Amino acid sequence: MSKHSTPPGTKRKLTLVVLGLAALITTMLCAFALPSLHSGAHHVPIGITGAQPAIGDFRENLDGDAWDVRVYETPAAVRAAVEGRDVAGGIAVTEQRVDVYTATAGGPSATSAVTALGETVAAQHTTEASVHDLVPFTEDDPRGTGLTSALMPMIFGGIFPALILSSFFPGHRGLRTRVAGALLFSVVAGAAAAAVLQFATHSIEGNYGLTALGVILGMAAMSTTLLGLQARFGMAGFAFGGALMMLLGNPLSGLATGPHWLPDGWATLGQLLPPGASGSLLRTNAFFDSADAGLPVLTLAVWVAVGIALAFLADRRGRRPVLSSPETVTAAV
Repeated sequence: MSKHSTPPGTKRKLTLVVLGLAALITTMLCAFALPSLHSGAHHVPIGITGAQPAIGDFRENLDGDAWDVRVYETPAAVRAAVEGRDVAGGIAVTEQRVDVYTATAGGPSATSAVTALGETVAAQHTTEASVHDLVPFTEDDPRGTGLTSALMPMIFGGIFPALILSSFFPGHRGLRTRVAGALLFSVVAGAAAAAVLQFATHSIEGNYGLTALGVILGMAAMSTTLLGLQARFGMAGFAFGGALMMLLGNPLSGLATGPHWLPDGWATLGQLLPPGASGSLLRTNAFFDSADAGLPVLTLAVWVAVGIALAFLADRRGRRPVLSSPETVTAAV
């Protein structure tokens, strides 16, 4: 064989790498571009109360793909639904006025759309809309800048431990140490991040303990998943996990706009990934008294379990005894 000949399997490996990178770039482009191009109201839940004729007219003038209309008996019930995150906003139509109930902290884009819709209804009834922001952002951060900027540090809080711990504790022997270190890092960094958001920038409110636990769970979901993928599949697994978190999970998280502002399929996928679930858990703990924390907690817990399970499988594989071949035995003798 010529010394310049290509080793067996190199062409196949190169083809797989090129195709994988092309698929990654294509997925990244779709994740960033398509949701932005098709962003807008997508089945946004909205509460309505009032006389039946008013409700009927309201429904006839709405785009069914944009809004999910839910009828309530009283304005108080609409307010409770908004505060409990059952709906993104609500409109109460009476003979004297039109009240619009919003929750800016739940999603600024949906709040603007609900407000505009309420003003349209008020104009039809030749009156003015009275807007009540039931769940606003904090006075020190009225635009929610701190909340929306928290996601990237949380994502890096999953990526950095996997990289750094692997450098200090490499190989199979350091696997358990890496997993324990990632969990410990998540506790320390998650508590610190929640403290900064609540006590330094005053960007969030609510119970600090619950908020910190949510951030800790989010970081643990990302770091253990990346460590598990790396332990089981090597750097290819780590690259896949990093792309999943940053290039797909970040743009589909809906943290800046709220998940209802993304197309339905993209929004669902985003909430099932750790960044989207982490953002939703942070939002509900900080502003809605953990009203709908169940699904994000379950989602993140599953990711933690998957990451630890992958690490466990890699650990078992690393401890499996290697059977000596006859040639090895002969050479040893």
